[in-house]
Amino acid sequence: MREKERLRALHEYHLLDAPADDELEAVVRVAAMVAGVPTATLNLIDEKRQCQLTTTGFEGGDSAREDSMCAVRFETGRFTYLPDARRDPAYATNPWVTGLLADVRFYASAPLVTPQGHALGTLCVFDSEVRELSDAQISRLKDLAQVVLALFERRRQARLNARLYVEAEARQDFTDAVLETIDVAVVAADPHGHLTLFNRASRNWHGLDADPTVTPGEFAGHYALYRTDGVTPLPVEEIPLLRALRGGMVRDAEMIIKPAGRTPVHVSVSGRALTTADGSPLGAVVAMSDVTADRAQREALENALAELRRSNTELEQFAGVVSHDLAAPLAVVHGYLELLADNYRENLDELAHKWIDSAVRAVGRVQGLIDALLSYARAGSEPCRRAQADLGEVVTLALLDLHEVIEPAGAQVEVAPGLPTLAVDPTLIRQLLQNLIGNAVKYRHPDRPSRISVAAVPAPGGWRVTVTDNGIGIPASDRSRVFEMFTQIDGELPGYGVGLSTCQRIVERHGGTIRAEATPTGQGTTIAFTLPEA
Repeated sequence: MREKERLRALHEYHLLDAPADDELEAVVRVAAMVAGVPTATLNLIDEKRQCQLTTTGFEGGDSAREDSMCAVRFETGRFTYLPDARRDPAYATNPWVTGLLADVRFYASAPLVTPQGHALGTLCVFDSEVRELSDAQISRLKDLAQVVLALFERRRQARLNARLYVEAEARQDFTDAVLETIDVAVVAADPHGHLTLFNRASRNWHGLDADPTVTPGEFAGHYALYRTDGVTPLPVEEIPLLRALRGGMVRDAEMIIKPAGRTPVHVSVSGRALTTADGSPLGAVVAMSDVTADRAQREALENALAELRRSNTELEQFAGVVSHDLAAPLAVVHGYLELLADNYRENLDELAHKWIDSAVRAVGRVQGLIDALLSYARAGSEPCRRAQADLGEVVTLALLDLHEVIEPAGAQVEVAPGLPTLAVDPTLIRQLLQNLIGNAVKYRHPDRPSRISVAAVPAPGGWRVTVTDNGIGIPASDRSRVFEMFTQIDGELPGYGVGLSTCQRIVERHGGTIRAEATPTGQGTTIAFTLPEA
């Protein structure tokens, strides 16, 4: 493992098989001069060989690692000094000593050890004659070894810096390409608030580029910045870029960019201050998103809601007018018709009585329609006063209201046990159930006894309530439109087509949904509606 780490460190310097630079050659020449010898070399040792990176006094080259004198002790990290290599058993048989490769007698080497403790090779001086070194010479050779390592490190760092520069250039090119492609406007400023960047979207919206000579106090006028009313120029203290510069963070600030001759753009702005690692200010950057369409839709929705509120108010007023100005006169007409029929019965022939009966029925029908419309209006306009209500008790009250309808029809209503207690408006839910059960009785099948059931089961977020009958049923093609105003499926039975619309209004006011479904048996209709639990 240690050898793998050493080799990894050696290869990181990218020195093997590469020409040595002038500084390294000079260091080797100085080393020879310091030692007073004619030959010196800079040796690097990899897995299998000794590479003489540069030499002086002889022509260098590669040799096997097992033949290297430097490879014997370089990993100890200690300076090696041999006045006569023949006298050291570790070197006496080395081919550089025996004459096979050379006739080395004097030998000294300073190991090249990185700060991490990895030995890369040696700075080596040698001669064919026996020599001595002083302590000063040994110290200078060690110093030169450190110089070599410093040159190695400088070369490695220069290569890393070059690579980082290329990568930074590539990242910058990519960033520039992204900034010029995206539809989000990006603006940046230096610590003094002077603009340094407008991307493509910013230039398009403003109609001009960033100008570092424009002072922050001139931003609103120069770049046509307005409050969201589109009329008031944006005060300096409200400009998002400057707010980010002062306060560090801006989220979802809104303004309008409205240059002369260009379509105004309503933007949402977020940004932050930029600082160095030590907290020194670099400036600020903001990103602006075009929300013009979204704000136009919101305004249209707000206008629609205002119109709806106005319509509801008018509907309430209409309900009051109907109840007073129409219902009261109709009651008078109905009363006079009854008086006419009672007091002049003997003086009128059969045709006159027939006409009076037809008029009474017509007045009654109009009164019924007025009552239905009033019920629909109240279901949507009166306050929804929620309270904890036992649904079983509400069904019981609705059945009491319908007693005079259910009993003559011979209908049987079964209420499932365990109906829930919900936060609802008891009066509106009572009206809802009264309408649904009353419809089930009204549209019973003539050939079988009327059977109606009311049940409830848990549903996501609330309860699903069903009113099921075995009546004449609703065709599948008509189940979605029965809740529309004035819709009547069976024109032979009396009605106004308002009851189910009223039911839908009540359910929706409680946050639920309502629909008509087939029954499991295929006979009759199931009206299912949901009520949220809270």
